[in-house]
Amino acid sequence: MPPEPSLASPAIGTPWPLRDKVAFAGIGTSRFGNFPETDSYGLGCEALNSALDDAGLTTKDIDGLIVCRIPSYERFAEMTGINPQYCLLTETAGRFSGVSMALAAQAIASGAAKNVALVYGNNGRSVRMLYGGGDSQWSPWGMTSPGASHAMMWRRHNHEFGTTHEDLGPVSVAFRHHACLNPDAVMNGRPITLEDHAAARPICDPLKLLDYCLINDGAVAWIMTSAERAKDMKRPPVLLSGYARQDCFAYGAAPPTDYWHPTLSACRSVYDRAGIGRDDIQGLGIYDNFSPTVLFSLEGLGFCKQGESGDFVKGGTLQLGQGRWPTNTSGGHLSDSYMQGWGLIAECVRQLRGDCGARQIPDAKAMQYICATNIAQSAILRRADA
Repeated sequence: MPPEPSLASPAIGTPWPLRDKVAFAGIGTSRFGNFPETDSYGLGCEALNSALDDAGLTTKDIDGLIVCRIPSYERFAEMTGINPQYCLLTETAGRFSGVSMALAAQAIASGAAKNVALVYGNNGRSVRMLYGGGDSQWSPWGMTSPGASHAMMWRRHNHEFGTTHEDLGPVSVAFRHHACLNPDAVMNGRPITLEDHAAARPICDPLKLLDYCLINDGAVAWIMTSAERAKDMKRPPVLLSGYARQDCFAYGAAPPTDYWHPTLSACRSVYDRAGIGRDDIQGLGIYDNFSPTVLFSLEGLGFCKQGESGDFVKGGTLQLGQGRWPTNTSGGHLSDSYMQGWGLIAECVRQLRGDCGARQIPDAKAMQYICATNIAQSAILRRADA
């Protein structure tokens, strides 16, 4: 095992060239649930219209377009009346939410586009999409779903560090509590307890039902532009202060034996890039396809030492109103909506604009997004007036 990196917030060095140069000017989401009467195009249009209204823009103002999980950028652009000078269709995996954000920032900073619309649409619930089975990338190893892969990682973590299934309970309970404060969450009004988590139906041992993300239809859209242009738009801009990424494809068809810890640790450079230390952040958005991923993320980004995340989350550490690190305040993938990172980033923006009502983090000035996959990423967003 490599030596544990320092947990201290790093010293702030030479400013990163993209620090605070790009902003979120508009955020929009569709309804979340089961909508067989429409598809990812229709849901994407709903979210985009909401984001444009939020920013005070029209499609004529958009000269950049990035779409994810929508089959054709050409058809989507035709439907929305967008004729961009910069256009891209990304891979569908959730890690591409952060990738898309970085690509948009680079396009804006380079002058390739001024106002970029990023749109994610997913109708997986209504078409009964199966995440696994058949010829999935895990099948050569006897695992036919991402849940099986994460279950194996968590079992190894149990063996190596002494964590247990019980350690996952505070994650699921905190995120469900947040969903019950969010009127748009799929699981609003359906609270759970630690006892409920322990007694849930087994899915892939040692993971149970309440350790799994939701599967639902919905869409998310962001409008990104330069920090200077955002000053003159409808809503207070939220700045992308810094982002970091490290890839590792050594485990392309099997669970990583290191829980992505080296790649996540490399993403600690985000603090220096953003000029914002860990202690200056008020809340987190952590990619929670499964509850163990949250613990791997906390360890990788240095919120606790490796193997200590089970103890770290006890006592409501991640729960709004109880702990230091309110996380996934919309309810996250576990309880709000499975929007593959897009909704988590949207929630960070809303927190920084003070739009979250009963789930608002008091005086939120900076939020951090973390994604633990073989494309490990982190980003720090901050209020423009902070």
